[in-house]
Amino acid sequence: MKRKLHHTKWPFLAGGAITFLLLGFNLGRNMGEITPATIDSAADLIGLSFTNSEKDSMLTNLSNQRTNLENLRKITLENSVAPALIFNPLPQGFFPNQTQKPLDWGLPNTVELPSQDHDIAYLPVHQLAVLIQSKKLSSERLTQIYLDRIKTYSDTLQCLITLMEESALQKARQMDQELASGKYRGPLHGIPYGIKDLLAVPGTKTTWGAMPYKDQVIDETATVVEKLEDAGAVLVGKFTLGALAMGDIWYGGVTKNPWNLKQGSSGSSAGSASAVSAGLVPFAIGTETLGSIVSPSTRNGVTGLRPTFGRVSKHGAMALSWSMDKIGPISRSALDNAIVLATIQGIDPKDPSTIPAAFNYSAKNNVKALKIGYFQSFFEGERPGIENDKAVLEVLRSQGIELHPLELKTSINPAPLVSMLMVEGAAAFDELTRLNLDDQLVAQGRNAWPNLFRSARFIPAVEYVQMSRQRSLLIQEMYQLMKDYDVIVTPSFAGQQLQITNLTGHPALCLPNGFGSNGSPTSITLLGNLFEEEKLIMLGRLIQENTDWQAKRPPLFDR
Repeated sequence: MKRKLHHTKWPFLAGGAITFLLLGFNLGRNMGEITPATIDSAADLIGLSFTNSEKDSMLTNLSNQRTNLENLRKITLENSVAPALIFNPLPQGFFPNQTQKPLDWGLPNTVELPSQDHDIAYLPVHQLAVLIQSKKLSSERLTQIYLDRIKTYSDTLQCLITLMEESALQKARQMDQELASGKYRGPLHGIPYGIKDLLAVPGTKTTWGAMPYKDQVIDETATVVEKLEDAGAVLVGKFTLGALAMGDIWYGGVTKNPWNLKQGSSGSSAGSASAVSAGLVPFAIGTETLGSIVSPSTRNGVTGLRPTFGRVSKHGAMALSWSMDKIGPISRSALDNAIVLATIQGIDPKDPSTIPAAFNYSAKNNVKALKIGYFQSFFEGERPGIENDKAVLEVLRSQGIELHPLELKTSINPAPLVSMLMVEGAAAFDELTRLNLDDQLVAQGRNAWPNLFRSARFIPAVEYVQMSRQRSLLIQEMYQLMKDYDVIVTPSFAGQQLQITNLTGHPALCLPNGFGSNGSPTSITLLGNLFEEEKLIMLGRLIQENTDWQAKRPPLFDR
């Protein structure tokens, strides 16, 4: 029988399968009697010890608890069912601004239409929007350009799960007809895009990138897709993700980095970032729990925005960690991401974790009035990519931006708190583990989901609550650290900032800033206060209007 416990394989279990018996981890075997030896083995795993009398007193309670666990498992829970405990990233005394002002994108009055289709394909959203509104370019033609590129290149990149050609062309023609009749929905009118295949769309497979779910159809529409549909955007395809939102390995292969086809796209928003980088769509939707927008945006040389936790509804998206999952855009520019965020953000009755907050971007706001900090020690010493990071600071200084040095210091170590993600992920995919469906996942290493989900079942509920309490302190400390700054500049992967800001729910904008010695892109990250993404866009736009890092194209796909 699969995973029978033998002392040679599980030397830490003094009583064979007794630890599993205590926790009610039922893999189809009969549960044995809970004894003092069972408690000793389980206690060893969690670093506790009990006296003989204490163990004797626990026996009845533990037996009752296991019965309760067995009864709990008689109820099948869909992945979409969230816990009653809703994570709230707001520090004490902080409330986001809810006064929404008119948006001003500062778009150009005119844009010249390139003569070549591949040059059109690489235009950013904010220029495509002007071309469509001025009727120099039809949505149908633009959509066909991207559909053709997807059909040409997606197999090479292993980035596509579902092509939506028929519905996309139908929507594009509708958008052209509306524009001809005088109806213009806004800057996403007629703009094609793709989504990470953990977002539900009726009539399509929603595979989560994982073999056990490769034929799954969820008969609902994710809120972000509904909002983009209402804004006139044209959904052309569903792109790959690393299985169950980890890495770039999915049931069909490994999604590739267009700059280096020997290298994976990183993840887990692997297909979304790869497709944008290769000019298969002008923007795509990704998700981040612990780096899944920042990492593939870096690897593929595109611009990714991780919004504040609670800014964008997660309804219709696969849940990995209810308290850490965030949905955001990946595109060619900071401004493009702002246009998309303005569409998909907002409170949603279907997602109780959403928080009402205004998003007030205006091109008229003075970026030089912002107070900009940077984590000084992260820009010191020698490491790969540090010169690219320093170059961003020099660009800002050359534009008259005063930079204020500070350090990222907290009394809370974020590393143990990441176990909250593991616990929530193990709960979200409980049956995957208990029914041995995890064997179907391609990745089976020590650090892959199957093993992480199994291991997470041994994290006590008490310790999960203690992690949550420490997380509250971390939120408060980060609020105090960041509240005196509008934006903080940081290398994308230096120190523990990526762990910390994902735990605290802070927004981040990840921008290309050059290339490494291996020819792959590098990135810089801008951090903002909760629900102040517009300031990230202001500074990101300044950087990108004075550099050309984001305009570079992977040579193999620039045709």
